[in-house]
Amino acid sequence: MSLEQLIKSCKNNDAKAQSQIYKLYASKLFSLCLKYSRNYSEAEDNLQDAFVTIFSKINQYKSSGSLEGWMKRIAINTALLRYRSAGVFDIINEDQIEDVSVEIDDEDVTIDFLLKIIQELPDRYRLVFNLYALDGYSHKEISEMLSISTGTSKSNLARARLILKEKIEQHKAMSNSQSL
Repeated sequence: MSLEQLIKSCKNNDAKAQSQIYKLYASKLFSLCLKYSRNYSEAEDNLQDAFVTIFSKINQYKSSGSLEGWMKRIAINTALLRYRSAGVFDIINEDQIEDVSVEIDDEDVTIDFLLKIIQELPDRYRLVFNLYALDGYSHKEISEMLSISTGTSKSNLARARLILKEKIEQHKAMSNSQSL
């Protein structure tokens, strides 16, 4: 069955078509949910909630863009909704701090380590970091998605980078002291 036929069948609440769509996209959407979740279990919950939303709103998909892109936006918004309703972004004003760049030129820093320290960031910093650095959203888009000011978005990104830089430097220092 073609993707267009699957979508049409999903719009008619065909469980087999929904299952096929799930099988096609679950792993990609799960890795996206994992970026925006505190842990594996929360990512599973977000994935489940995202697919419930996807299938309940499939009639809104107009086939003008990619289905995957549409589903990714739903998955991100599902995870963000969890944080908005928990009050994670209830900040009135946050001082701007100097922007920090994080450069990684060391083989001691693995992708697994980077993912681990990104996931350990406080929620508000992790979400802004992921949206900006990993998914390419602008501060204006982030501020609209999270209902925060662009200044808060910029500040949260800078704080996330500062925390990541400190953890990478600590990791490097530990690796260097162990190799002596």
